[in-house]
Amino acid sequence: MLKELSSKLRGAVEKITKLGIVDKEAVEELVKDIQRSLISADVDVSLVFELSENIRKEAFVKLPEGLSRREHVVKIVYDELTRILGEEKSFVEIKPKKILMVGLFGSGKTSTTAKLALYYKNRGLKPSVVCCDTVRPAAFEQLQQLAQQIDVPFFGDKNEKDSGSVLKEALKKIKTDIIIVDSSGRNALDKDLMNEIKNLNNILNPDEKILVIPADIGQAAKEQAHAFGQINITDVIVTKLDATAKGGSAISACYETGAKVVFVTIGEKVSALEEYDPKRFVASLLGFPDLESLLEKAKSVMDVSKAEKIVTGEFTIDEFYEQIEGMGSMGSFSGILDSMGMGKLAKKVPGGLDVQEEKMKRWKHAINSMTKEEKADPTIINSSRIHRIAKGSGLAEHDVRELVSSYNKVKKMMKRFSPSKMKRAGFFKQFGMKM
Repeated sequence: MLKELSSKLRGAVEKITKLGIVDKEAVEELVKDIQRSLISADVDVSLVFELSENIRKEAFVKLPEGLSRREHVVKIVYDELTRILGEEKSFVEIKPKKILMVGLFGSGKTSTTAKLALYYKNRGLKPSVVCCDTVRPAAFEQLQQLAQQIDVPFFGDKNEKDSGSVLKEALKKIKTDIIIVDSSGRNALDKDLMNEIKNLNNILNPDEKILVIPADIGQAAKEQAHAFGQINITDVIVTKLDATAKGGSAISACYETGAKVVFVTIGEKVSALEEYDPKRFVASLLGFPDLESLLEKAKSVMDVSKAEKIVTGEFTIDEFYEQIEGMGSMGSFSGILDSMGMGKLAKKVPGGLDVQEEKMKRWKHAINSMTKEEKADPTIINSSRIHRIAKGSGLAEHDVRELVSSYNKVKKMMKRFSPSKMKRAGFFKQFGMKM
């Protein structure tokens, strides 16, 4: 899992941050820890050694103003990892366009087509999806169902085996801003696949040709990026990033070929698509705060006034429930805290902070049985009130206690990240808050 790579890298950096004096021996140990972490994650060995030499070389130059040796070394690690994983975020143009999706079987191309359509829909454009995968039996039904789920137009012909004919018919009917075409895949890149893709490319004349690559193929991503270069791919989407430690390897392999990774997928849900930002990616691996990423997610599930309450820990039990309910697109509370650089604090909470769907249903019944005063100030909920709430909602008393306890835990944890820190990080300003 990518979490394993992150854990190893965080451990390596944490060692050096605890040292009183950072000498050559400490830097060498850090370098070896990073080498083991990256090589075990299948990152190209020559790239790892290049990174190692750069860390050794830069660690003892004249210190930049305002930085300690320890902070300087950590920054070098951050900069070097960012360099091999893409350096700068790719710019995604939000405008009408035609997109051709390509990739082999098992890459997650069809589900990613729907995720991309939702991405543009959420930004005010009208997308449609076209199934030109006439090889995989379930491709038509899968894309059709996903299109219905996100409420975008779907085009395809289950009985037509010629993908070019399907695309020509679809283009006659489509009246949307964005056209995303899902092409056929194969178990391996062959002449038939390339001829089919070239034909679709000629018919569609796409603005973007996106190669979809699963993160678990690691360095093999380099071969695919080279091979699909025959049609001059413009961008890459790396899928299944949450399911393997090889994600960094796949991304670095793409960049070695000159291919730009513009998106990554981090789950099966149709909303689980993120713009790829090397700086955020490395910050997440090393456990640095990533408030920018959190901000984007927060914007999609809460308004400014509610966001202000949540991030400062000043929220009612109703608002607490609403935000957990919106976690499907924003992520878990523990994930939010990790984005803020508070992942360790979340792990210390007994039983954790994340909530199962079944438990959510019980909590909703409990909240509906509370008075306005209890919802506004759960601290007044004593044993007799718990008894009344449980009886009114048909729940056991321990369910009500668990709800109140979880609310208090999250409130306390959010308050640990003070408004002054948030202000320094630029969070409030970006979100339009006046704090």
